[in-house]
Amino acid sequence: MNTVILKLYPQVTVIRGGIAYDADGNKVTYDETAVQAYIDANAYKGLRQAEYPSIPDQLDTLYHSGLDAWKAQIKTVKDKFPKV
Repeated sequence: MNTVILKLYPQVTVIRGGIAYDADGNKVTYDETAVQAYIDANAYKGLRQAEYPSIPDQLDTLYHSGLDAWKAQIKTVKDKFPKV
């Protein structure tokens, strides 16, 4: 969550105990709903990354089975974890 807060609110320089602060030490109010919405909308990325075959395995598929086989392999993961 902290990474997302830092991404969405560039004025935030540090987060301690769930409280965000700017460079001058002032509290920065952030919208928890917006932060959670960003997390939810981008959750597919981590799920896909964990599911994709390793790069060496993908290259092996390309070499031995061709581009169409590789595309099918990747499409399976994309279909399993679609963009929201």
